[in-house]
Parts: sequence; structure tokens; C-alpha cells
Amino acid sequence: MQDPNAPLRSVHTTNFADILNQLGISLVISTYQAGKVIFVRADGDVVNTHFRVFPKAMGLAADHEKMAIGSTLQIWQLRNVPAVAAKLDPPGKHDACYLPRQSHITGDIDIHEMAYAGSELWFVNTRFSCLCTLEDPTCSFVPRWRPPFVSAYDLSDRCHLNGLAVVNDQPRYITALGATDTPAGWRKHKASGGILMDVQTNQFVAQGLSMPHSPRWYDQRLWVLESGKGSLATVDPASGKVETITYLPGFTRGLDFYQGFAFIGLSQVRETAVFNGLPITQQTERNAGVWVVHLATGQIVGFLRFEEAVQEIFAVQVLPGIRFPELLNDNEELLGSSYVLPDAALADVYQGPMEFDHDEEAQFQFRAGNDRYNSGQLDAAIQHYQQCLKLKPDFQLARYNLGVIYREQERWDEAETEFKTLLAVEPHNPALYNNLGIIAQGRGHWRDARGDYERAIALDPQFAIAHFNLGMLLLRLGEYQQGWAEAEWRWQTAEFTPFDCPQPRWQGEAIQGKTLLVHTEQGAGDAIQFSRFIPLAAQKCDRLILVCLPTLMPLFRNIPGIAELLPPGPLAPDSFDLYAPLMSLPHCLGITLENLPTEVPYLTPTGTAPLTLQGSGLKVGIVWGGSPTHKQDHHRSTPLAAWLPILQIPGVTFFSLQKDEATGNRRAELNALPPGIVVEDLAPHIHDFGDTAHLLQQLDLLIAVDTGIAHLAGALGLPVWVLLAQRADWRWLEDRHDSPWYPTMNLFRQQDLGNWGPVIMEVAMLLREKVLNPA
Repeated sequence: MQDPNAPLRSVHTTNFADILNQLGISLVISTYQAGKVIFVRADGDVVNTHFRVFPKAMGLAADHEKMAIGSTLQIWQLRNVPAVAAKLDPPGKHDACYLPRQSHITGDIDIHEMAYAGSELWFVNTRFSCLCTLEDPTCSFVPRWRPPFVSAYDLSDRCHLNGLAVVNDQPRYITALGATDTPAGWRKHKASGGILMDVQTNQFVAQGLSMPHSPRWYDQRLWVLESGKGSLATVDPASGKVETITYLPGFTRGLDFYQGFAFIGLSQVRETAVFNGLPITQQTERNAGVWVVHLATGQIVGFLRFEEAVQEIFAVQVLPGIRFPELLNDNEELLGSSYVLPDAALADVYQGPMEFDHDEEAQFQFRAGNDRYNSGQLDAAIQHYQQCLKLKPDFQLARYNLGVIYREQERWDEAETEFKTLLAVEPHNPALYNNLGIIAQGRGHWRDARGDYERAIALDPQFAIAHFNLGMLLLRLGEYQQGWAEAEWRWQTAEFTPFDCPQPRWQGEAIQGKTLLVHTEQGAGDAIQFSRFIPLAAQKCDRLILVCLPTLMPLFRNIPGIAELLPPGPLAPDSFDLYAPLMSLPHCLGITLENLPTEVPYLTPTGTAPLTLQGSGLKVGIVWGGSPTHKQDHHRSTPLAAWLPILQIPGVTFFSLQKDEATGNRRAELNALPPGIVVEDLAPHIHDFGDTAHLLQQLDLLIAVDTGIAHLAGALGLPVWVLLAQRADWRWLEDRHDSPWYPTMNLFRQQDLGNWGPVIMEVAMLLREKVLNPA
């Protein structure tokens, strides 16, 4: 065992920090050989590897809210407490902080992979050859499943069970190094005796694998690492066919995915009794670190390699939306002063013998409100701020924060009261006018909102968020020329991270003889909508490079004017002369409603259709939910049950294009439909937007809420009906039932916020007419 306090030294490709920055993620990895849990974080243009000591750290499960770590004798369970992150040095640097909340002694059982199935933690107990949970606190562990070929529980590691994949919140696939039932029997055929098994059916999915690890279900495909070969592969669950995607320079173990990239742990294996005879030991180059693979091409696009202290990686986990996390397991001062209590206890927390004067107690309540707000507990924060104001009515910052929470909860009247109370005291505070503008816009009072934003800007001409809010309002009103200009202020707000390069931003001038790099931003729907401007931009330069997510590449390859299409990753410093964000092109090109390009189709997918759609009558696709991470998703998405008046119409074959990857568990709603309602699920056949486009082209109509697929259908020139919430996005303008962006699109608008009934009935009526009169 290495000294757990030994310093780390690593090297990385120049683009590794860019990959983390562009995806908005960090990584957490474990290594039992070094006894560490390591955060891999971008710090500007370099990568920071920050570790905490955990003896024999192996199994690891983590997300934005929680983390579990398997060590020598126990499982640590931790929670992310953002309020503590705000206290860390340097101020404003950290955006997550995981604190220990529970430690459960399991005994030395070789805890391999761990995963959350819903809220329940499952883990691989390798010595006992079984999957376990911790629901009984009186037990070391609770066995829940073991391979059918293992006849009994003991400590002899009969098959070296090691990997676990969860699908739809249920344990589904495992890997083991052999289908053996004798102590360490797997060692005899370790080079080619590995198995992949379905937990639900107890059937082998694949056999003859070389030390398989880390099964995963991602993008409707089953993945596995053949560690003995140093490879990443996919496995067909039906046939067991193994297809190698790429080979890597090390023993592959630890795997996670994000946005079309695989993050793979590599270890330096040695010729020992365990590893001799493996194909990987024949490689002269064997590394320890994390390698990044672009799934669409199978190419390695970046890596981080440890040079000292770490020779082995066990688990790799992506932390989406967390850029600079911390973990505290030895800071007694912060651990001793950080408290998280249930909401039910909040009313009694600060009562009793504590003796504060009003100012001290008001400060105490204010800090408690801030902590609750930072941890996302808005109702609890409101209680603290209200108590603060009872004690000290002129505590202006508490009133401002209270108004912000009311505004975020769309409690417009209460928010307006707080901000206007402050305005009477601070009549020249631009932030108050900006908030009043947001409130007026939320109510649909466009003129008032515009006046409030303009007043904020008059008071502070450099107030970026007020400029951006004004821009979004003007675009909603169709005032594109000024709207695009104001929207450019987004790059000076905290919500947007500008492209970091020494080259200048393109402003729309002719740059013949030079190369322009255009990069996508925000969501896939935005990229699809604004890709129409690429040919116009290409006319202004000699060569145009487009950088976009891999899932969009099959869709964008045929756009005229693109000389090179690249995923996020390494770029030679001299490969381009100027750059432009994709959504800045209409500003650069002077686009108005009058000269907006409206010819469709302007996209044509490459490749072939993944499936030929069968069915009688009209073929109609449906999408009822968008990404749950979108801040307005609670308005724009619908429950599938609300669509029953549409789905009951005879003479129609319905197809679902809903994807779990973007929409949580909404596809599970298909299984809850009443008997007799049939909707064919196309998600298993969709791996990128090219597949989606080929399937859309076989439909007579798409009916969808405001999602990227609606934009795709419009860009393909296909009939599409879009269901819009009363507070629809800016791009649909106001009071229109058509879209100047998409000639084949019809818009169906809510009249009352949250009431989808009339919209569904109108669509159902028109669909019945279309069935009767298909022309």
C-alpha cells in the first residue's frame, strides 16, 4: 500500500480542462492502491487533482446530491451541502461540498462497484459473491441477489463478482471473472472466462470475456470494459455479440458517460499471479489515469495520466453540473459547525435558552436563510428571512433575498411587494428595477417589463443581466435587430461561460482568406434552430469549422459551407482566425423578421434509418416532455395521461420519440397507459439526432411540446404541431399560431397557465379531421 498522504503528480492533454469546462462537469475517482478519493477539476486551463484519504477506496457512487464510498471495512455515505461550499477558500470557487453523514461497518468484503437504484444504494460484495444493500442497520449487509451458479455464501470469492449496472432504477447487469463455484475458481480461466449476466432473468448475456468490469447502460446500449484487453466494448443483450469500440493503453476499469463521451479509468497492471497471461500485459505502454473517448468515432480525445503515487484506478464517476467540488472528512472546524436539519424541525431550531439581542438574532436568522437558500430549501429559507425581518424590519438584504425567492417561485404579488418596499428606500438601485421587470414579464405585462429593464440599464449601463433580459423580451416581441444586440450581453453574465481563446470574436464582416470557427451553445433545439445561419456565415469567410456535440454530427454533416465538423476537444491554436457562438450569428448577419431564412428543409441526415416504421392509418409521433433540468420544464412539459383524448383516436398509429437520457423517467409513463392504448416506443432505436431525423421522415405528423425534436421536425420541413404553455419561450413570439422560423409548424397555445385540457382537446379535434381528410 502506498503512503496515502503521498503527493499526486499528473500530466494531461492540453484539452482536458476544456472538455470539463465545455461540458460543465468534474470527475471523482477512487484508487484502493493509493487509498484516495480524487476530484478531477478544471481550474482555468489546467486540471486540478484534489484528494481525500479513504483506506482501500474502491466502490463509488455519486451524483449532484449524494455520494457513497466503499473502503476497507465500511461504506461512507455523504451529502452535498452547498452552503458549506460557500464557506470554503477561496471565496466563490467551490460549487459543491460533500460531508459525511453515515458510516456503516460491513467488514472486509471487497466492496466493488456501487450504484443507486432510485434512492437505494446497492453494492457488489465480492468476497460473498452477491449484490447487497444496507436496509437493516443491525446487519453488516443484506444479500439481495447472487448468481445462480454460486451455491452458498462464504468468504472465498467464488466468481469475483465485480461490476453492476442499474437500468430504470433496478439492478440489471453484472460482470464477474468466471461462472465458478469454488474458492477463487475464476483464476484458472481469468483471461477468457469472464461473464456478463442479466440479474432479472438470471441468464448469461455474454461469456468468454477477458476480465470484464464496469457494465453500463447508456444511450440505449449495453457497454462493458474488457479489462484484460484494455478495451471499451458494446454488447447486444439479445445476441451476446461483443463489438469493441476502442483499445486503450492500460487495464480498463471504471467507466461513466456524459454527452457522447466515455470517461474510462486505466491502471498499470503488473505481471502478478492475478494478471499474468492477460493480453493487456503484452502492451509495452500501460498507464494509470482517466482517458476520454468520443463515442461516435471511437477516438481518444484526451487523457489525464498520473505520474506518481497512483498506479491504479478503480471507479470513475462524472459529476454533472458540478465544476469544482470538495469533500470534507477531516476538517473538524467545518464539520463541527455545519448542520442540516429536517424541515419539520425548523420552527423549533432557534427557540429556547439562546440569548441574542434583536440584531444578533436577526443576523443569525439571515445566515440560516442564506444556508437554506444555497442548499435549495426555498420554503425553509423564506421562514428564516421572515423571522429576520420581524426582528429587524430594515434588514434590506434579507428583504431582497426574500423577494428573489418569491420571484423564483413565481409568487409575483409577494415578490413585487418586497421589491417596491425596497424601492421606496433605494430608488436608484438598478437590481430592483431588473427584478420588477422579471415580475412584469412573468405576468405578461410586456410594456411594464421593458420600462423596468430600461430603467435598470439607465441607472447602470453595464448591468449585463438587465441587458440580456431586455434582449429576450425584445426577441419575444419580434424586435430582432435590437434584441440580438442586447442578447450578446449574455457572455458577461454568470450563467454563460464564453469560449476561451486568444482569437477575436467575429462581428459579421467579410473575412475572405480566413477561417471562422463556430461553436454551438445551450441546448440541442437551439443548435438545430440556428444552424440555418451557417451557410450565410460561410459566405463571409474562406473556411468554416463547426464544433458541436457528437449527437448532432449526423444531422449537421450535410449543411452547406462546413469545411470541418468537430466535437468539443483539442484545437490547434492556428487552426482558425476568428470565432462566433452559433446563437450570435443572427446578430452578426443582421437578421430581422423580414430577412429571416425560412426555406425548409435546411437539414438532411446522413446514414440510414435505424428502423422502418410499420402501421396502418396516419403515422403520428409524440413527445410529451422536455429535459427536466430546463428551468421552465415544469411549464412546458405535460403528463402523458393528459394525452388520452389524442391517443384514443382511431385510424392512427402512434410512435413515441421520448428519450430517457434527456427526460428522466417519462418513458415509464408508456407502461402506465390504459389497456387498448398502443404507442410504439422508438427510444431503443435512437442513438443520436440523425436516427431521430430518419424516423421523423417516415411520419405523417409530429405532435410535441417545446423540445429539440419539434425544432428538428420543423428543420426537416415536416408537419409538426407544437403544444405551448401560456408562458412560452421567446422564439415563438406572441399571439401567433404559426412560426416564421418553420413554415410547416402549427402552434397550440395555453390560455390558462397549467391547464392543458383545452389545448389537448383542440389538437384531438384537428387530428380526427386529419384522419377523415388526410389530404
